[in-house]
Amino acid sequence: MKRSILFLGIISILCSACLPYMGAFPHQSSPSIPLLDQEEGASLFTQSELDGLFVEKAIPLQKGSTAFRSNLLSGTAFTWRSELPIGEESNDDFNLEGFPKDQTKNETDFDIPIVMNARVEQFIQHFQTAGKKIFSNWLARSAKYIPLMRNLLRENGLPEDLVYLALIESGFNPRAYSRKKATGPWQFIYPTGKRYGLSVNWWVDERRDPEKSTIAAAKYLKDLYDLFECWYLAAASYNAGEGKISRAMKRYRTEDFWELSKYRYLKRETKNYVPQMIAAALVAKDPEAYGFVDIQYQDPLCYDKVRVPEVTTLGLIAEACEASVVELKELNPELLRGCTPPGVSDYEVRIPCGRREVFVRNFEALQPLPRFQFKTHIVRKGDTLSAIANRYRVDIQPLLEINKLRKNSRLSIGMNLLIPIPLQQAHMRTVLARETSDGNGKKPQASRSPLVSKRSAQHPRRSAR
Repeated sequence: MKRSILFLGIISILCSACLPYMGAFPHQSSPSIPLLDQEEGASLFTQSELDGLFVEKAIPLQKGSTAFRSNLLSGTAFTWRSELPIGEESNDDFNLEGFPKDQTKNETDFDIPIVMNARVEQFIQHFQTAGKKIFSNWLARSAKYIPLMRNLLRENGLPEDLVYLALIESGFNPRAYSRKKATGPWQFIYPTGKRYGLSVNWWVDERRDPEKSTIAAAKYLKDLYDLFECWYLAAASYNAGEGKISRAMKRYRTEDFWELSKYRYLKRETKNYVPQMIAAALVAKDPEAYGFVDIQYQDPLCYDKVRVPEVTTLGLIAEACEASVVELKELNPELLRGCTPPGVSDYEVRIPCGRREVFVRNFEALQPLPRFQFKTHIVRKGDTLSAIANRYRVDIQPLLEINKLRKNSRLSIGMNLLIPIPLQQAHMRTVLARETSDGNGKKPQASRSPLVSKRSAQHPRRSAR
């Protein structure tokens, strides 16, 4: 009897301890627990991503599990779909099951995040159909520049697959020019190019230089990634500017490019920029898989570098290295006037690969004696070729030849003309300039005597004063 009473007592104690939780958690009110304020941007995930990570329905759970105890506190049964690390890193590399169409590609194939979704597929389809001819030309030209650009990106500590930004920017055309006055394979506008060390003037435009512009683009992209810590946002900023993307992130309180692209604030060009880059990378890395066959790929860029004096024409350089002027123009697209710029005594130019020794041997014999000193004249209103020649006391023919003009050529205001001043004449000017000063800023009497004598003969009274 005592044993029965003791047994019943133990059962009643156990029941009293377990009954408050049995079957009650789905309807229990949530306790007062502080939650993250999403309006303050505390979450690294967008609301749509959170909706995909959590399921708002009851799911049978094992008693005693951590998730079971958490559900008791919240009053809702949910489960975490995938084990994602939570931290301060961007979530661009994660494959969220909430977006069944977003499938991350094999990371070993790319060194930038590659996601397949409907928008990327749309651009792939465009490249395969309406844009196939243009994209085929891009692919053919890409073989010429990608090896060089990949090496430069790697040397500057950047992912090599960022080279496909140049593919969608210009199709690897160094002379590509946009309505926004951006030019070169990386489509730099003047202020950004200047900020990253690219010289732009009447004689050269280094935004067209495939080597120098790639180094500048690497520096710019690195700065953008350091700012946003996300390659998608860095790429979008490369297109729209970092200020535009920063304001969009602040306005919509998200760090997800795909979420930002849902709103009207960003232009369509910027919204399409990242999926277009991904699509271009996918196709360019495996063109045959996407129907691009029989592409006539260009040979990889190969060149030697030599240094030449100022205002050395491409014709002379081509003759020295036994190449054509067309080849020299292809290798030096930054030279705008067919010659090296004035004021740079040791300008570096590219010549075909393996021609350095030939160039050195021939150039010494072909190079004319330095007979000219060059000055630059900016054309103003009312200027004519004959007036300019008279002003600098030079023959008009050398002026026409060095500037590739004819006597009836029209001049435009702001145009830069190269004035070839004979060295003998320049030397005489220097000597006269020295003779007209005695070192104290006063002109000596000897230099004024001829003029004074002439004036004295004409106006004796004035000279007496």
